[in-house]
Amino acid sequence: MLSTLLHYSRYLHIAAGFIGFFVAPVALAVRKGGLAHRRWGQVFFWAMVVAGSTAIFNASFKGLTFLLLTGIFSLYLAVFGYRALYQKHLGVGRDAGARPAPADWLLVTAGLLIFSGTLVYGLLNKVIPSVVFGLIGVALTGRQLAGFRRRGPWPAGQWLLNHMSGFVGAYIAAVSAFSATSLHFIPWPWNFLWPTLVMVPPLVWVSRRYKARFVQGQRPAEVVEVHIQPTMA
Repeated sequence: MLSTLLHYSRYLHIAAGFIGFFVAPVALAVRKGGLAHRRWGQVFFWAMVVAGSTAIFNASFKGLTFLLLTGIFSLYLAVFGYRALYQKHLGVGRDAGARPAPADWLLVTAGLLIFSGTLVYGLLNKVIPSVVFGLIGVALTGRQLAGFRRRGPWPAGQWLLNHMSGFVGAYIAAVSAFSATSLHFIPWPWNFLWPTLVMVPPLVWVSRRYKARFVQGQRPAEVVEVHIQPTMA
């Protein structure tokens, strides 16, 4: 029974990852915030949820540490990027000064604990993926926790920067997992690291460009189409 379940879960994982690989570039190519962007973004999000969940399920029974780490990392980043869309009210505007929902506090606390453990495990056992995932995860959740504890409203557009970094980060984690397990002609650890080295610099450049525009007084609605999501508990 379990072997059959693991067998089908593996194929579901491959199918979801395959969808995510091709959908993410489409969502990035179309107008940000537009109907096509939102629809393809939702497809990508749910593909990452399925891929990450099945990776965690399979890795837990088969003892595959690398698959477990990438599953947790990609799943967390996808949820982090998705939740950012429900945090527009934390920025400057009519609802300035509102607080994060309990679900957001729970997510960031769990993420900080998991990634701290991942970092410690990687350092003690000299496992490069664990160290990389742990460092990035601790930095991300630590910054997010500091933002949640911030008094007063978030800087304008912070939710947009979080949305971008979460979804692009989830895509990087998924591509890294695929490369490390399938592209054997690339030597280790470069088959794991190259997606980060290739995709992070453009993400940082775009984020800084948007942030500079927000600092100059532009509103997020002048940069992308903004649709206010209902507040989630």
